[in-house]
Amino acid sequence: MSDAILKAWHRAKVAAIEGAVFRLLASASRQSDRTLIWLTHLLERVPRTEFQRQQLRQLRHLFEHKHPAIETARRAFTQLHPNYQRRLISNLFVGATWLGEATRREFAEREGFRPPYLLAISPTMHCNLRCIGCYAGGYPWQDYLSFETLDRLLTEAKEMGMRFFVVTGGEPFVRKDLFDLYEKHNDCSFLIYTNGTLITDQRIEQMVKLGNIGPAISLEGFKQETDTRRGEGVFDKIMESMDRLREAGVLFGFSGTVTRHNVDAFTHPDFIDLMIEKGCLFGWMFIYIPIGRNPDLELRPTPEQRDRMRRWSLGVRRSKPIFVADFWNDGCLTGGCMSGGTLYCHINYRGDIEPCVFMQFKSHNLVELYQQGKTLKDALNSPLFQRVRCINRQDENKLRPCPIIDHNEWLAEVIQETGAQPSYPGAETIITDLAEGVREWAHEYAKLADRAWNSGEYDFFKDPLNWATTYDDPEALKQFRKPDKSDQAAA
Repeated sequence: MSDAILKAWHRAKVAAIEGAVFRLLASASRQSDRTLIWLTHLLERVPRTEFQRQQLRQLRHLFEHKHPAIETARRAFTQLHPNYQRRLISNLFVGATWLGEATRREFAEREGFRPPYLLAISPTMHCNLRCIGCYAGGYPWQDYLSFETLDRLLTEAKEMGMRFFVVTGGEPFVRKDLFDLYEKHNDCSFLIYTNGTLITDQRIEQMVKLGNIGPAISLEGFKQETDTRRGEGVFDKIMESMDRLREAGVLFGFSGTVTRHNVDAFTHPDFIDLMIEKGCLFGWMFIYIPIGRNPDLELRPTPEQRDRMRRWSLGVRRSKPIFVADFWNDGCLTGGCMSGGTLYCHINYRGDIEPCVFMQFKSHNLVELYQQGKTLKDALNSPLFQRVRCINRQDENKLRPCPIIDHNEWLAEVIQETGAQPSYPGAETIITDLAEGVREWAHEYAKLADRAWNSGEYDFFKDPLNWATTYDDPEALKQFRKPDKSDQAAA
């Protein structure tokens, strides 16, 4: 049977399974545990790799054992508008994750390197707020990425197997033409980092209609912490926006940047309960990175506070009906750092193609590449990205994944070797003026991270067969085994 026929057969099979899933979600029993467990059986027929089927079996195991994950799923399929339910399944899980992986594999076999799972794009640096310590504050307010350039980028990315895009900035909602982009590429999923103050009823109506836009609303904790950094009255506006998003059935969550001054707020039991009450289905946590406007080493959480956040996010996932991930303390969930196109990269407002939103160095610019008749592929396979991919997973301790703050000297070596340039004036201070303070801090945190990594709590992630990157290793797949009960301990 030819490749084309096999692909057509698989698409028809997927369409039939999606239809069955949507009928199941529309049924009166959609809230029952049995329905949600049966949903995993249906979806298990879609992936084309054993690793992805294994992930669904592990999720089913959690459902069967009354893990809070089943309540999170129940919330998603009762709280969300039907348009969101459909797009969550067809765009994110089936399109971006399972079918997208097949496309990414084919690309890797043809080109010699694997494209990332997602792209982060900053289409504008305009913002109606001026938050203290925001990395975006170092950029001028000028948009270089036209609608046509963004449209071409998404089309090209989809051909490489990417159907999940993170839109950040700046404040994405200041660009009205982006909704035309989300509509044109309605087979993709878009996570929008937003301050939440520009979410109007009209925008909510558009989100519901499309079903493929998930706002992640930034806040600093409770009212005092948020208004101190973001401006008087911002917290109340966020709470009001969350109420309207929940009532409309929009998929949304929260985003938090942890500093030395707000750890107590984020880890307070009332905070996560408030986010659940408001309707958040996910939360993304970030450590303050000393870049951008007036970088300040004193704003970083202490090593002890970072370790406290690690324990907090782990505890939330084990006890609350919401998915929370900490991008610096949960490297175990992704097999290590995601940067350099390993799983993602960032394109800033000028078109500079950066290994990471916070790793603000470049060797290529998207606009210039297009003018030269080249593509995103040329940047993804550049010496800069190749070297970042070489260093970003060298540490076996996945609790210390970051080349910027955990292994700053590695990043400095890469920039020196490749000749990469700062994306904006002053970005190099992270590996020059600030390097000594960053490395001293990393040394102190390493003691806590190593203790946690060797405590037994993370043994699940030390088995290569269980890493989120298992599918990179065909030989490991040949030996893939079904999990026993001990494998689920880390979930």
